[in-house]
Amino acid sequence: MAVQVVAACELPLRVALADDLLVHGDNLDVLPRLPDGAFDVIYIDPPFNTGREQRRRTLRVVADEEGDRTGFAGRRYRTQEVGSLAYADAFEDYVGFLAPRLRHARRLLARHGTLYVHLDPRESHYVKVHLDTLFGRECFLNEIVWAYDYGAKTRRRWPAKHDTILVYVKDPDAYHFDDGEVERVPYLAPGLVGPEKAARGKRLTDTWFHTIVPTNGTEKTGYPTQKPAGVVRRMVAASSRPGGWCLDFFAGSGTLGAVARELGRRFVLVDCHPDAIEVASRRLAGAAHQTLPAPGV
Repeated sequence: MAVQVVAACELPLRVALADDLLVHGDNLDVLPRLPDGAFDVIYIDPPFNTGREQRRRTLRVVADEEGDRTGFAGRRYRTQEVGSLAYADAFEDYVGFLAPRLRHARRLLARHGTLYVHLDPRESHYVKVHLDTLFGRECFLNEIVWAYDYGAKTRRRWPAKHDTILVYVKDPDAYHFDDGEVERVPYLAPGLVGPEKAARGKRLTDTWFHTIVPTNGTEKTGYPTQKPAGVVRRMVAASSRPGGWCLDFFAGSGTLGAVARELGRRFVLVDCHPDAIEVASRRLAGAAHQTLPAPGV
């Protein structure tokens, strides 16, 4: 099924969900137009407020005797930048930036719906206090820790190698959760549980060990801060029903849409960055996306 790519200004004042949507525009302009109680899952991965520009460069390596890299058998190569994607990631009042968007998220969730908010550990505590007030503490379901092992490791403190995902439900008496579609993972000490259990693996807990998007894999789009489909798949599989609608209004490279389609769910994606819309539309159309042209080319 093809995704409909539209600008926010082209949407009607009240959207009737039919086609999967990829919307280019400010999410605060789009969210009021979406129908109340329509979504099984809302997953957002907002900017982390790092205070710096997020940039992802795409490089090509070519043979060159004077190049800056040495490869197999001493052959020399040089690197060329063929494209880059970037966005600003700094907000003076981060919770104030998220607050009106989170109010819409609560309104848009179905009674059985679940909200996943993917955050940097530096901001997650402040956002949790706000979500406790907005949803009620009884609607807090989980704090998921996604642990990975990649990138620079400082020697001045314990290297930060995890993200935090806050999970809230619309109604603590009615939310949908079924991890039967979610993969099992190996036991850390299989000898303690016996061969049958060890072979079956264990259910996931609230601590997820999962690699980042491989730098040379087909999943990589080149978009800054792209999250792995394997991480998002767990949320969609456990908290939505087949045919249910899923929403991501900080869509980035479109991972939620790709996962939703794979699992037989429907989706609405929103992003204000033209690069994100370009990457997500190509990804959801099934086009190759390992190498991106420079913006504007």
